[in-house]
Amino acid sequence: MKIRISAIFLVSALLALLQPLQASAHSTSVSHSEKAVLAGGCFWGMEAVFERLRGVQRVVAGFSGGSAATAHYEVVSTGMTGHAESVEITFDPTKISYRDILEVYFRVAHDPTELNYQGPDHGSQYRSSIFYATDAQRRTAQMMIVALTTKHVFSRPIVTTILPLKAFYAAEAYHQHYYDLHPDEPYIVEEDVPKVQALQAQYPQLVAK
Repeated sequence: MKIRISAIFLVSALLALLQPLQASAHSTSVSHSEKAVLAGGCFWGMEAVFERLRGVQRVVAGFSGGSAATAHYEVVSTGMTGHAESVEITFDPTKISYRDILEVYFRVAHDPTELNYQGPDHGSQYRSSIFYATDAQRRTAQMMIVALTTKHVFSRPIVTTILPLKAFYAAEAYHQHYYDLHPDEPYIVEEDVPKVQALQAQYPQLVAK
């Protein structure tokens, strides 16, 4: 009887010692991630900017604001679908905050004072919109706009809309990573390279090494 009790006690003690190690291994293997969906003109440049941020795990070019049936580039380009060209950003909030992402969105990735156009691209599909997934994201976006307006960061009013995220649809494969695949295309050189350069100059602490 004494031997059996001692054996049981020994096994229990070993299991107790192993539990913290198992919990630690599990916690380090679980990756933290959240998603942000933002619209601000052509998704090629938006994708290029956010792909270069530390803590960003994945960026997908696509559409948000309309239905699944019309989430196709040629259809969205008519400006009649309710969709906006958008990017879905998957990020680790322990490495970069949603607020930091919005900071780059407003100050580098696009011009939030342009209504239904960005540079040479015109139409509601190029509008400035934040599609929030949680109340926390909505509040952060609202506070950011108030702060930028109060500080008079822009000479014109911010026209960015803040809308609940209903769905995000990935664009066709040839639109993904377009900036890196077509670095010499005139549109990329003229419209998007300056955005990436501005990111590196203004927010070097946020750029992935």
